Amino acid sequence: MTQQSLDTEAYHGTSHNAPAAAQPPHRHKGPVSITINVLDVNNHAPSFNQTDYNGIVKERTPAGVPFARVFATDLDDPESPNAHLSYTLVSQIPNRDNTLFFQINSNTGDISTTAEGERLLKAREGVVHSRGGDFRDSLKKKFDEYCTPTDDIPYELNPFYSCVQRAESRRLNPLEDPDFTLIVRVEDMGGESLNALNGNARVNIAVQENLWVQSNDPSALYRLVQKERELTFPFNVTEEGDILLTEELDREDKAMYILVVFAEDSHGNEVDPPLEVQVVVDDVNDNPPICEEELSSPIGDLMVHDADDINTPNALLSYSLVSQTPSSVFTIDGISGRIQAKQMLQRRDATEYHLTVRVNDPGFSTECKVLIKVIDINNELPIFEMNDYGSHNLSEDTAVGHTLLTLPHRVPHNRGQQDGVFAMETDDNGEGRLVVAKIDARNPEPLVKGLEYGAESSAVVSLAIIDVDEAPVFAMDILDVAVPEDTKEGATLLKINAKDPEGKEILFKMEGDTKGWLEIDPATGEIKIKNKAVLDRETVEAFHFTVVAFEKANPELSSEREVSVRLLDVNDNVPKLTENQAFICVKKPQPIVLTALDADADPFGAPFTFSLAQGKKSPNWDLSTVDGTSAKLTLKKSPSEDKTFLIPINIKDNAGMGITQKFEVRVCNCTELGYCFTKPDVHAGVLGMPTTVGILAGTVGFIALVLVIAFHRIKKDNQKKALQGETDAIL
Repeated sequence: MTQQSLDTEAYHGTSHNAPAAAQPPHRHKGPVSITINVLDVNNHAPSFNQTDYNGIVKERTPAGVPFARVFATDLDDPESPNAHLSYTLVSQIPNRDNTLFFQINSNTGDISTTAEGERLLKAREGVVHSRGGDFRDSLKKKFDEYCTPTDDIPYELNPFYSCVQRAESRRLNPLEDPDFTLIVRVEDMGGESLNALNGNARVNIAVQENLWVQSNDPSALYRLVQKERELTFPFNVTEEGDILLTEELDREDKAMYILVVFAEDSHGNEVDPPLEVQVVVDDVNDNPPICEEELSSPIGDLMVHDADDINTPNALLSYSLVSQTPSSVFTIDGISGRIQAKQMLQRRDATEYHLTVRVNDPGFSTECKVLIKVIDINNELPIFEMNDYGSHNLSEDTAVGHTLLTLPHRVPHNRGQQDGVFAMETDDNGEGRLVVAKIDARNPEPLVKGLEYGAESSAVVSLAIIDVDEAPVFAMDILDVAVPEDTKEGATLLKINAKDPEGKEILFKMEGDTKGWLEIDPATGEIKIKNKAVLDRETVEAFHFTVVAFEKANPELSSEREVSVRLLDVNDNVPKLTENQAFICVKKPQPIVLTALDADADPFGAPFTFSLAQGKKSPNWDLSTVDGTSAKLTLKKSPSEDKTFLIPINIKDNAGMGITQKFEVRVCNCTELGYCFTKPDVHAGVLGMPTTVGILAGTVGFIALVLVIAFHRIKKDNQKKALQGETDAIL
């Protein structure tokens, strides 16, 4: 048994020798070795190596980049979970918007900024001095800029200077006046147990202005580039990291610049991550107000633009009226620039007003010219000179736009209604009758409130419509016909519809039928295909002619319309070979290309189907298709002597219509130029048996014909003499 508590930090594993006693008759020799392992329990809390830590962070330090670190230890067994430490951030002071600017790595204790901290951390305003310079010199220079120094009082004895000096001294020691205080906690057992032990510490953080670029490597060289692709880049960086302005800036051209600073060694290698710097250009009053509308403007807000920052007093404008002609009837709001009329405007008094407006900002003044036009409104009644303008005659063929009567009405600036003035009526026979038309002088725009039209704004006109004999009128303006080309003779092509406005009898005639295919019924206007006329699309695809309709009693009154006829294709043609004979040289046989044409259009034309008429393969010839209109005829076996072949070839069009045609091929010996020839020693002076028989038969036939004619003449003369003898006997 143990006599005191064990500590695993003092006894990790202990061996002891103990004597052994046994009851007789059993005996043991020597001591027995016993090993006792002391197991660790979590009885030590972790502790930081400091109670207070200090850290300095610059503005816009990238999130996640450590700038401080805390460290803690635990006396428990480092191999057990009891010594597994975890760091957490308990609180941030101050934390006004409940936004954490800092974070801590739970495993390493590294402290860095959050994304919000990178964006929002700002340093207190203070004295800025160049890196490597004397703080006291910078402080004196800044004090001289803002205060009036006294020659007989040293800086150190000036109470204002001492106050500023003490404040700036605290800025150099974060413990005296930190910007933020963080409470950090460390827990053992990985911070995952409710029984974990913990320790706490403070971290005091001061935020410094990032007015110059400074690397952790004192030998770093700095290079400045622009993030945006701009034509001008008015910045430079010194060897110490000071960013300098090389030329004057203009906020109206560019309000912000984004710079990227690289810290590199002498070999061009980066020693620190690139730093992004945003330069915001403050506005100064360097732009005068500009009038956007110099010539004319409606009554309302005056459009004036100032290029200075609208969020500064530099763009605060004030307005005043300098002059107005022909009279002073307008006012202007000094803040908004809104122009208003002080009284009701009358267009009879003035149609235009010219105003001069002065626009001021804190440093500039501009005059704007404003033209105000008075627009007419419907505020006066029109009045006719008479209420009845009498009776008038009007022919029914009066041209559009003809002035029959002028109806004046007195109104200073109003136009009367001009459409729907006359109401004209005719009966079915075209007879005119008296029409009474009431004329109202109205404006499409409503009258102003309080005015209404009365009897003085209306007048009556009586019109008598006189009938006029007019030419016949066709029912349709466009006459187009499409018929198949195989339409039979006597078939009706179309019937012309026309009538006379006065109901008189009309007749029809046709002009321009150059093919002579058509005829028209003069009474009915029915157009038919003539007898024996054959329409052929392959001859003419479309043709035109004119139909004339005229009064029977007065043919001079006529109207005409052009008729367009389009012939539709039918399959009335078969494919035909363009050539019907050819020859092949025996020594150098070449295939013959057969080409066919079909006068019909698609789908009754190509592609064609070529085949040998026998319907089976030929021992001497082979026929294969080349394209839609051609085929290739090939000699498979050469004859022993010159020979002429008549080959039947069947050609069908795309619709399957076709005929069999004979194609003559002479197979022969050829000259060097590739033409057939006959040897002189074989055929010279020798006639074959068929030729000899033909010559003899022709000669015999000719002799027989001469004898028949001679006997016929003799017989005719004898008959004539006998008839003459009989006549003489009667007399």
